[in-house]
Amino acid sequence: MAHPYDALTADAMRDGGSWKWSTPGVDAHGRGLIGAFVAEMDFPPAPAVAEAVRASVDANHFGYLADAWVAEMATACAAFWADRFGWAPDPDRIRPLPDVLTGLTATIRHFTPPGSPVLLPTPAYMPFLRVPGMLDRELVRVPMAHDKADEPADGDWSLDLDALDAAFSTSGAGLLVLVNPHNPTGRVLRAEELAGITEVVERHGARVFADEIHAPLTFDGRVHRPYAASSAAAAAHTVTATSASKAWNLPGLKCGQLILSNADDAARWTEVGYLSEHGTATPGVLASTAAYAHGRGWLDDVLTYLDGNRALLAGADLPGIEVTVPEGTYLAWLDATALGLEEPPSAYFTREAGVVMTDGAACGGLGGMRLNLAMARPVLADALERVAAASAVIRR
Repeated sequence: MAHPYDALTADAMRDGGSWKWSTPGVDAHGRGLIGAFVAEMDFPPAPAVAEAVRASVDANHFGYLADAWVAEMATACAAFWADRFGWAPDPDRIRPLPDVLTGLTATIRHFTPPGSPVLLPTPAYMPFLRVPGMLDRELVRVPMAHDKADEPADGDWSLDLDALDAAFSTSGAGLLVLVNPHNPTGRVLRAEELAGITEVVERHGARVFADEIHAPLTFDGRVHRPYAASSAAAAAHTVTATSASKAWNLPGLKCGQLILSNADDAARWTEVGYLSEHGTATPGVLASTAAYAHGRGWLDDVLTYLDGNRALLAGADLPGIEVTVPEGTYLAWLDATALGLEEPPSAYFTREAGVVMTDGAACGGLGGMRLNLAMARPVLADALERVAAASAVIRR
């Protein structure tokens, strides 16, 4: 049966004004461009979230953020994480942030040795490649291990623990940025992988910034495992950042959560966290509370729809492109290296297919592209058909 999301057309998205659909122009065939690069969904908000935003307008809740609203959000977040992931963080240690990037910035500044490098597995979320340098920190890229696919949807990515160990040894890095579920490859880390990461980090006396913003978005029975909950050692060296912004599509409301998993970090945050918290938007806190407390049915419906989009991608014939279907997130990695293009692949497919994707170079992964699957299924089908045709031209 058709889902209401199927009726969301590309023209309607372009008229909506979102950055994701605002790339100007048409492709070489005169077709309108399909926005598939920014990590947001095209779907309407959860009713509970929309109601919370309307209620904040009616009640004139545009003032500075009240402690009571922070406490309500923290309680709702902790309850959701306990129910969904089996970890019940202390609500008193869940603090508001504008976004995960603010959490990374604060972690580098306040929880790592001054001047120490930052390790980042690549490919990675694009801003993570830039933030350390903005803070006068060296960024050490550690390429992920990648088993090339025998079939189009079988490519697998993992953290290279030996490479991480060596990078810590040679660089003296004080922090590992751990993204799980992983953006942009969609990997959902297993328990044994988390244990291996902990061994490496502990061996070097380092810290972990755990970006778990995509935690609710997993498929095929996979379950997100919070890194800080994996062991006492992990809890002692981890600062976790998350948000309702990905799972409930709220990025413009500017609200995230920092989860502090040990007493020392919580005490430190009390001393230094004011500026990081200050930019959090009051309507975003109220909307996030509603999402965590009352938006689970909407989320489950979205997950089912996204799973159908994953299946569409898995069945697509994209000549010369290795496809990694995500285990989590709604972001897929397309490796176009075999096409032998003499320009960035995203530039080629924007021009020849009219599909605007994130170029792999911006993620630290040359030859790849990040494709956002969170769109109406007929629009995604059109996008994949365009990519397939543009690829076939190269493969002739």
